[in-house]
Amino acid sequence: MIVLSGAEVVLPDRVLSPGTVVIDDGRIIDIKSNSSTAGSASNFAFHGHYIVPGFIDVHVHGVEGFDTLNGGASVGDIASRLPRFGVTGFCPTTVACAPADVRAVLEQVRRAREVPDPLAARVLPAHLESNFISPEYKGAQPLACLRSPRLALAGWGGQTEGGAREGGGAGEQAFDGGEILLEIERGAPDIGIITIAPEIDGGIDLIHWLTTRGLRVSLGHSGASYDQAQAAIAAGARHATHLFNRMPPLDHRKPGLVGAILQAEEVAAELICDGVHVHPALIRTAVSAKNPTRIMAITDATAGAGLPVGSRTVLGDQAITVNESAAFLADGTLAGSVLTMDRAFETLVTRVGFSPVEAAMMCATTPARELGLVGHGAIVAGAIADLVVLDPQFAVVQTYVSGRLIYSRRS
Repeated sequence: MIVLSGAEVVLPDRVLSPGTVVIDDGRIIDIKSNSSTAGSASNFAFHGHYIVPGFIDVHVHGVEGFDTLNGGASVGDIASRLPRFGVTGFCPTTVACAPADVRAVLEQVRRAREVPDPLAARVLPAHLESNFISPEYKGAQPLACLRSPRLALAGWGGQTEGGAREGGGAGEQAFDGGEILLEIERGAPDIGIITIAPEIDGGIDLIHWLTTRGLRVSLGHSGASYDQAQAAIAAGARHATHLFNRMPPLDHRKPGLVGAILQAEEVAAELICDGVHVHPALIRTAVSAKNPTRIMAITDATAGAGLPVGSRTVLGDQAITVNESAAFLADGTLAGSVLTMDRAFETLVTRVGFSPVEAAMMCATTPARELGLVGHGAIVAGAIADLVVLDPQFAVVQTYVSGRLIYSRRS
């Protein structure tokens, strides 16, 4: 039995101050409104600290020099490093890549889910920031790997429309979109989210194809109009990839994709909560429009997260450089963030002005619910004991997965 007492315990509807959380056999068995268990041999006082549900990041490419597309055991390497930032579960996220790379990542995800590392963050189904996005809004995604949904659907089964393979031109990789769909179908149980631009040719049909296979479609890297976004939502899209980023800005005459997402109750939206990718005022505006129950705080972290300023690493196979606020390609293109989830929580509370309850909702509860993780994402009796202890500055002191201490900060 583990007893965590004396802290501000962040519950789904209030902060218990001081509170005690009792853990046994990997679950929360009791939550008390005082430290009545003081004196127990396993008791540890956390006066002045916060206990929050473990953070769940649904969009993270890497951390501390490791990228999901590095090969080898890169997904496991990332999983072992994320608990120091309070992450207890994450969706390994890819940029657009070749079929063999998709297969390799999904095989790593499958193995990590079948045989979890007890000292690492939970590896959740992957997020494919896929080959089917808009070239105009690709950002740091590799243009050579983008494919047509129409041709992919025509070529599903191995041959593209007219018998020709997509790609293979100057600077392009020779594979067709149908091969990507084969990998998606093969690896479907280990895919949690797929980002699609609905306005590109065949985009709506591809959303139908994916959703009928039980996959969660996210709208992003897209210049979709309001009507096109509405059609995508009607086709089953229920997620939005890093709202505001890599999509046209909201216009009062042309609300576009942003406008459609903000008013769609059925769509849960990601927000990069570093105060750089989205201004704090717009974070608050988006949350006011949709409610914390429909917003997921994400990092969109690259392998540069956790590395010193000036470090060079990769996003997929592209070189990136870390600066004080983000990561950039050699040509200056913004290439994901260097944000970690503990800093996202801190930003939401100290810079944007949300309560710890609201911040915990966006960093843990909403993503858990959207991914169907029953018993995760909230501090309630009977829940899985995935917990984080934060100091008064919201830095991580301890991280627990299923009641097991997997990270403890050195004093």
